Amino acid sequence: MTSASSASSAIAPAHTGAAGGPSLIRRSFGPAGHIWVHIVLCLYAVIALFPIALILINSLKTRQAIFDDPMAFPTAESFSLIGFHKVLSNTNFLLYFGNSLVVTVGSLVLIVLFGAMAGWALSEYKFRGNRLMTLFMAIGIMIPIRLGTVSILQLVVALDLINTRTALILVYTAQGLPLAVMILSEFIRQIPTELKDAARCDGVGEFKIFFQVILPLIRPAIATVAVFTMIPAWNDLWFPLILAPGDQTKTVTLGVQQFIGQYATDWNSVLAALSMAVIPILVLYVLFSRQLIRGLTSGAVK
Repeated sequence: MTSASSASSAIAPAHTGAAGGPSLIRRSFGPAGHIWVHIVLCLYAVIALFPIALILINSLKTRQAIFDDPMAFPTAESFSLIGFHKVLSNTNFLLYFGNSLVVTVGSLVLIVLFGAMAGWALSEYKFRGNRLMTLFMAIGIMIPIRLGTVSILQLVVALDLINTRTALILVYTAQGLPLAVMILSEFIRQIPTELKDAARCDGVGEFKIFFQVILPLIRPAIATVAVFTMIPAWNDLWFPLILAPGDQTKTVTLGVQQFIGQYATDWNSVLAALSMAVIPILVLYVLFSRQLIRGLTSGAVK
């Protein structure tokens, strides 16, 4: 009975507000506020998913059918896999796909690991320069990394990392760390200090506390960081074009460009390549959607 009442009290503010009154949505939009909110969200979802659906649909059609009626679904007459055949047989698309996968996963692991460690240090330990370091991370979010392209290129050349996947992994790690540190540090601050103090009283070291206590409790935040850092790295064209343009180090986004010419574009191949490139993003969302939603909404309901 006690657990049921506590659960009800935890859920009630989501609908009635923190003080037991009407929720913010009901106060702002009236009794039908939730309906309007869902309508707006559905419209946004349609707008966001429409380009993806258009790419997937037209990747299964002939070139003539694409231009005749791009909104139509493939029929028995218009269905064609010629684009996928060209991409897989005439190019090193699987190599490009593997390069993107290695670069994205490698940078993602480093971002989550170092971001969580830095967030743990900034939120747990008080030292001189703590606020200055936090401000430095915030500046890293506000200033685009592309502004330092010339300096990055000079550094990569000096380190002899041109046309290597290592250069891209390091750049994307530097790009994603500030946001990861800010998100993860806020989540770590919400962890009760009693858990950490109890582990220290049992003689558990700081590294074990971090890996066995902290990391499992911030999984929703890790999923949020993973999604927000993976998408820019996977979709990026700027740094692969500058740092790794070689045929053995091209990523998916750079490999698709070979189908786009100055005077003619092989749209079947372009759409097929884009369809295969979008699959990892969709799989990631399906696998981590629940954790992502928990990470985005954590702390919104008290």
